Amino acid sequence: MLNKGLRDQESIRIDNVLKKLISLVYVPKFWNLEDLLFLENELKDLAMNVESLNNFKEEELIVHLHRLHLDWNQLELFADFLVAFSKENQFDFSQKAVAIYNNIQQESKTFSFGIINKIAAAKNK
Repeated sequence: MLNKGLRDQESIRIDNVLKKLISLVYVPKFWNLEDLLFLENELKDLAMNVESLNNFKEEELIVHLHRLHLDWNQLELFADFLVAFSKENQFDFSQKAVAIYNNIQQESKTFSFGIINKIAAAKNK
């Protein structure tokens, strides 16, 4: 288990990676090789790439993210990234995002209308 100082550093690092991933997919663009390589480089910090992300089953992805010690907000941001990335790319990660959102609702024991709305939006994609 990580001590508090290392946990804080790791949390800040993960937050920065997630912010970068979100910024990459919310800018409308045509995905070219350079963009995908930049995205791959950011995903590498989460011990994955687009191919492994595509190959992960929903449960495996959730276990992987929990091993990285992502908190509920970080999990939600990652699911938001998956939904946004699915809109502009040939991959459809919306079902994985729904699984992450459902996991947050169940495991955090907190009901969130925001997450419910995100689940509905991802399912309607």
